Amino acid sequence: MYYDILNQIMIPSLWRLGRRAVFQHNNPRHTSKTTTALLKRLRVKVMDWPCLSPDLKPIEHLWGILKWKVEVCKVSNIHQLCDVIMEKWKRTPVTTCEALVNSMPKR
Repeated sequence: MYYDILNQIMIPSLWRLGRRAVFQHNNPRHTSKTTTALLKRLRVKVMDWPCLSPDLKPIEHLWGILKWKVEVCKVSNIHQLCDVIMEKWKRTPVTTCEALVNSMPKR
């Protein structure tokens, strides 16, 4: 499934960003040989970095922000929790994501 997502969605999006774009696996320790071969065959630049380094993943910081926003809400069932998560996710400003990405060189 991951292979298909990369091949059909991620790689075309990456090419639109230009040849200087670099792909970052969310968890490289789970990358299959087939996926690695695909990226190599298509000459996709892959960021080399240690897995399990949450400080190097902007998405981990975004999950933390989302968790903090959701924890302050009072919910009494799973449906309310899902609604609150979706509301907080949709209200997260793009500038927050940009700031997390822009903070990467300092890490």
